[in-house]
Amino acid sequence: MDVSRYDIDLRSDTVTRPSPGMRAAMAGADVGDDVYGDDPTVNRLQAFVAERFGFERALFFASGTQSNLAALMAHCGRGDEYLVGQEAHTYSYEGGGAATLGSIQPQPLDNEPDGSISIGRIAKAIKPHDIHFAPTRLLALENTIGGRVLPPEYQRQVTAFAHEKNLRTHLDGARLFNAIVKLGVDERTAVAGFDSVSVCLSKGLGAPAGSVLLGSRNLIDEARRWRKALGGGMRQAGVLAAAGIYALEHNVRPLAEDHANADYLARGLRELGLKSEPPQTNILYVDIPESQTEQLSQHLEERGILATVRTRTRLVTHLDAPRAKIDIALRAFRDYPHWDL
Repeated sequence: MDVSRYDIDLRSDTVTRPSPGMRAAMAGADVGDDVYGDDPTVNRLQAFVAERFGFERALFFASGTQSNLAALMAHCGRGDEYLVGQEAHTYSYEGGGAATLGSIQPQPLDNEPDGSISIGRIAKAIKPHDIHFAPTRLLALENTIGGRVLPPEYQRQVTAFAHEKNLRTHLDGARLFNAIVKLGVDERTAVAGFDSVSVCLSKGLGAPAGSVLLGSRNLIDEARRWRKALGGGMRQAGVLAAAGIYALEHNVRPLAEDHANADYLARGLRELGLKSEPPQTNILYVDIPESQTEQLSQHLEERGILATVRTRTRLVTHLDAPRAKIDIALRAFRDYPHWDL
């Protein structure tokens, strides 16, 4: 697909292009060999994120999938089990890496409507000490999950419960800064109770690639080993780390605009008679009649708009979709001639 033909892309917040300022930061980055630990810009990013979130160490990865997988492999050994939500990326959308590459058994649990996993369900899923069972080692959560922000009180309770049961805790912070902006809390408060956190820089924040794993010194040492084994050792990675630093310094505050635009889009779709619940952050869902999905997708593409149109369509606002473009998208939905609502 030649995406240059499309002016508006609502498929994801991963589709943003680096801004001129970010490109300048990348071009001017000091670099070294990160496998040797010699890249000064990577080291600066890692120190910056570790201090901001209150962890001992941080480690730069090419992607969130790789960061999450290295964390799972650092926490769990061969034949161990981790508890995870049915809707979580580490279970459903990351290629089954924990099982296929880490020999770690996932135990998926149903998510509640707010994205959480009930403590009662977690308690029932923890395996007893018995040779018949894979030992339960880790609880993995995600924030945001499907655009929903985990309730802070739930986060405090569930991480405390997990530690009481001798489980470690990992947070997939795929869109963690969206949650931070929505809740109006600082970074340390947002990750309280977790033993490791993966912070994505390419979702919402606008970097072209990269995630940072946070944890203790020992956990990061183990994750560095797995990063190398997973093919994640990069050389002059400072050009990517510079984009991450720029994103953290300039692109967190604009997330509030993305949230407002998502709510604006959802309200406009509801005015058409479509079902779309108010979004919490930058992800909204709209129900489309099955008979209309193919024609609507074609209609939007003819107007330069990319969207993954399904019966439950996900639309995502981001840095490259300001209010003016959201208005154009809404007009395209209004102009669609085949609604039968």
